[in-house]
Amino acid sequence: MEFVSIEELVPSGHLLRKIDKAIDFGFIRDKVAGLYCADNGRPAIDPVVLFKMLFVGYLFGVRSERQLARDVEVNVAYRWFLGLGLREKVPDASTLSQNRRRRFSESAVYQEIFDEIVFQAARRGLVDGRVLYTDSTHLKASANKKKFIKEDVQKSTCTYFDELERDINIDRAEHGKRPLKAEPNEPVVKETKISTTDPESGYMVREGKPEGFFYLDHRTVDGKNNIITDSHVTPASVHDSVPYLERLDRQRERFGFKVEAVGLDAGYYTAAICKGIEDRDIYGVIGYRRPTHRKGYFYKKDYVYDEGLDCYRCPGGQTLRYSTTNRDGYREYKSDPKQCRSCEHIGKCTQSANHVKVVTRHVWEDSKKRVDEHRLTGVGKQIYKRRKETVERSFADSKQLHGHRYARMRGLKKALEQALLCAAVQNMKKIAQVMAGRTEKGLSTVINRLLGLLRTIRNSVFASPSGGYDCNHADFPQAV
Repeated sequence: MEFVSIEELVPSGHLLRKIDKAIDFGFIRDKVAGLYCADNGRPAIDPVVLFKMLFVGYLFGVRSERQLARDVEVNVAYRWFLGLGLREKVPDASTLSQNRRRRFSESAVYQEIFDEIVFQAARRGLVDGRVLYTDSTHLKASANKKKFIKEDVQKSTCTYFDELERDINIDRAEHGKRPLKAEPNEPVVKETKISTTDPESGYMVREGKPEGFFYLDHRTVDGKNNIITDSHVTPASVHDSVPYLERLDRQRERFGFKVEAVGLDAGYYTAAICKGIEDRDIYGVIGYRRPTHRKGYFYKKDYVYDEGLDCYRCPGGQTLRYSTTNRDGYREYKSDPKQCRSCEHIGKCTQSANHVKVVTRHVWEDSKKRVDEHRLTGVGKQIYKRRKETVERSFADSKQLHGHRYARMRGLKKALEQALLCAAVQNMKKIAQVMAGRTEKGLSTVINRLLGLLRTIRNSVFASPSGGYDCNHADFPQAV
């Protein structure tokens, strides 16, 4: 038998020690106070202990709550982090799961915990919100891709349609066209595969990506210290650009960010995103998107736009004049079929039965052009270069170290819970490491200054007239 202290058994440099020192978890009790009954039932387990257990599971990639409870029983560092003694009983796995399902599932506690960690990082000067990087990654849903039914599902909509409709009618008026008649707000539906196992997941079909039922974790990372400032989950069938502007506005309002620039993947290069970024006075840098092209035909860039005359000129020299602005926000420029019939380039231009070539241009195309030019500037290149070091590295760490490749539970809310907790523990780890590094750097600076002072004293006291040290001085050996 040995008399030991759990405090002595945990190494001084252990990650959990750094996190416990850097993060104040007391706020959790205030966040969940309204979910507990004050004067009825048996005494509850401290909610800080329950959430700390979840944090340990996500921090070290333990996907099973049963396995997590077994690991806490035998791991001294886990016990120390939870405030449990060597012989104290560990909360049962069912306690975790039942609290999650009954008490916390319908609340916003996970979002509030994530936000508070971001606030703590901001108070330490680790977040400034000046440059934000956003991307999405897929989480494999717990669903067989072969077990599905097909249903007509309403397409996801964006929040900018009212603004787009207004600009369409302004554009039509400038071209002498009547405003479009208002159509009833009937939802647009399309046939979609719905999983019979996890109906809230989305069927993903993307080039270079696995095919099947997935969720998308849309994550934003601050450029200063790679602190995650937002995490939002959608079915994989929702395009990356759909929730972007709304989530950007949430960060600006919630954390008071003064966003100056954003770095985005090519998937966000849409007219609506570019217009929204410009309207918010943000310097947007978006990756290059290779245009879709039918082999053997002209590229769209071969049709040159004349801004002064508001027309296009085709490779054959013909002028394509404005025809109309459609409901999707695109101006249509059409050629003269009489000239096209006799054109030698018609085989490379169009397959239209009436020999009319149509080139489209979005009413917000100028915003797209200006944002695209940022990519080629020196500042833009520096911003975009940092994207792989911030949000892409954040996703790589979450998948490799924190079990974020697969959705642990079924349902959109539970997938969001996983994304928020995973992002929260990554932020905790980053805050702890940065703060520990500052402490070590500060201590090293103090030591170096003391050594410099000692050298100065030694040189002034024991210096000899010949330029060396007076080795015959009585106190010289002790000073050395």
